Parts: sequence; structure tokens; C-alpha cells
Amino acid sequence: MTRDMSLDGVLNEIVSLVKDFLECDSCLVYLVEEHELVLFASSEQNRANLGRVRLRLNEGLTGWVARERRLLAISREAYNDSRFKYFKDLPQDTFEAFLSVPIISQNKVVGVINVQHREARIHSGGDMEMLSTLGEQIGCLLVLSKQRERVSVS
Repeated sequence: MTRDMSLDGVLNEIVSLVKDFLECDSCLVYLVEEHELVLFASSEQNRANLGRVRLRLNEGLTGWVARERRLLAISREAYNDSRFKYFKDLPQDTFEAFLSVPIISQNKVVGVINVQHREARIHSGGDMEMLSTLGEQIGCLLVLSKQRERVSVS
């Protein structure tokens, strides 16, 4: 968090840290852009969906987490939840367990971190606390990295 890194670098560090710590099958990071949640980072090798997967703040489990500013943990059949929105290009949409937290900066939701497991899994209190804390701590870092990218492009 103290190194000068590009937005992609910061996001890659986050998904790597989360995937290793929570031993999950997938970690996705969505950032808010113009009132939409945009997929910015994935632990998957195939990065074709980055920037292309978008949803409104009232869509899907991810949108619910952003809108409600609350953690969401589903231990099995996340795809059967009434709030679920299916994306055919995301293999994670067939995974069983789902854990998600908002990313907060200056009391605003700036993104969402999703953690998914292929198999059913009861998320421990430690898992939920770690991910919630990360969501609270990295918000400002992501906002600053995003602003730095805009300035360097200009």
C-alpha cells in the first residue's frame, strides 16, 4: 500500500493477496465508473472480460453489495439467489459459494470485491472480517491510483 504502483498493479496485488489468503477459486474486483460497476481485475488468467463486464448498481449480487454497503456471504448455490445476474462469459457464475464486500473511500462505495469457490463453503468469521477490513482499507488507495492513471494519460 505504500509503493507507487499503477492501478493495474494495485488491483493485481489485491486479487493475488485475497486469492492466497482465502484459498478461493476466484477473486474479482469491480470499480464504480459513471454509476456502473465495471470488472477491473480478476484472478483468472483470461483477462478478456476486464472492462467489458458492467452492471448497474441495482443489478446482481455485486450491485446489491454496492447499493446496500454490506457484506454478502452465500455458502451454496449463489447462482440461485433471486438477486443473482448471470453473465455467460464469466465461468465464476457457476460457482457455489460467494463472499462479497464493498470497497469504501471517504464514506462512498468505489467498488466491490467478490470471492468465489467452486464448491459449497461456509465462510468463517475470519474470512469475512479480513475481506471487510481490506475493502475499508484499500478504497483510498484505489481512488488515488485511478486518479494518477487519468493524470498520466492526459
